[in-house]
Amino acid sequence: MDNTFSTYKIDDRSLIAFIKREIHNLALQLGFTPHRAAETDIIVAELTSNLIKYANGGELLYRSHLDNGYNEIEIYCLDKGVGFENVSKIMNDGYSTSNTLGHGLGSIKRLSNEFQIYSMKNWGCVQYVRICEKSEIELPPVKSGINYDAIAVNYPGEKACGDGYHIKHSNRGFQIFVGDGLGHGESAAEAVQNAIKIFKQSVETEPAEIIRDIHSRVKKTRGLVGTIASVDYKSETWNICGVGNINTRIYNGLENKTYTPYNGIIGHNIPRTLNSTIVPYRKHQIIIMHSDGLRTRWNLNDMNSILKQSSSIIASAIYKENVRGTDDATILVGKIN
Repeated sequence: MDNTFSTYKIDDRSLIAFIKREIHNLALQLGFTPHRAAETDIIVAELTSNLIKYANGGELLYRSHLDNGYNEIEIYCLDKGVGFENVSKIMNDGYSTSNTLGHGLGSIKRLSNEFQIYSMKNWGCVQYVRICEKSEIELPPVKSGINYDAIAVNYPGEKACGDGYHIKHSNRGFQIFVGDGLGHGESAAEAVQNAIKIFKQSVETEPAEIIRDIHSRVKKTRGLVGTIASVDYKSETWNICGVGNINTRIYNGLENKTYTPYNGIIGHNIPRTLNSTIVPYRKHQIIIMHSDGLRTRWNLNDMNSILKQSSSIIASAIYKENVRGTDDATILVGKIN
């Protein structure tokens, strides 16, 4: 299971110094130089102060991550403020949205290894920042197949996340697993982590068979719900099978379809008959899978040009508008290239 994000609701300035210190210390622990950690401070200060100034607060999520042999910090900054009408203008280095001496969003772009922003008027804004341990590291080119991002957060107050996800690749294609252990906390995390371990080890290509295998081997845990979406390059198909309430949706341009899982609980009771839904696999599709920590009544077509955005922006936009805050929450977005 990949690292979950720490999340903070920011509604007054008193939290800013604390969050800056938390992320600064994390950067040093990851091996960032003092200079690189100071650049990280500037980025965090700009993001958090803007939440207070222009959006009356919002949410900041961050995590450490090891990617291609180097350490990095990923940050999402989300708000429901008035939004920006001209994103390209405010991205100019030195431009301040309030005509003050602030560094501006352009400095975030300059100091980070990756910076993305999406905004709509009267909707708010989502920002994604990737800060690698060295500023000169070039991000690797996108691999063929699927380019994905995921956000996973714990139930408020819990130290362990009862949700989990994993993608594994082979010469034949790739397989995605998203699971949600019953309840939350350590027992839920144990169930979903065991399921992910079995998923990683499985040599089966048929999702229904993998789910049966997981079911037989997690019976001593609390149990979980889960869905597997498997792609076969040769047949150019998705095979999708799930038990329980993981929401799975595939976009083909403006059209989309939700794939209904079977009722049941993996590890306790699953149907005798499990069959995969077979769907054509095409370039430029978008697959979205999430746990019930997010509401399901969303539609990407309600957000201007969102389908052109990266998987990280799409995931954070859905999260911002639909997270319940009453459970663990996980969303995975994959774009087929």
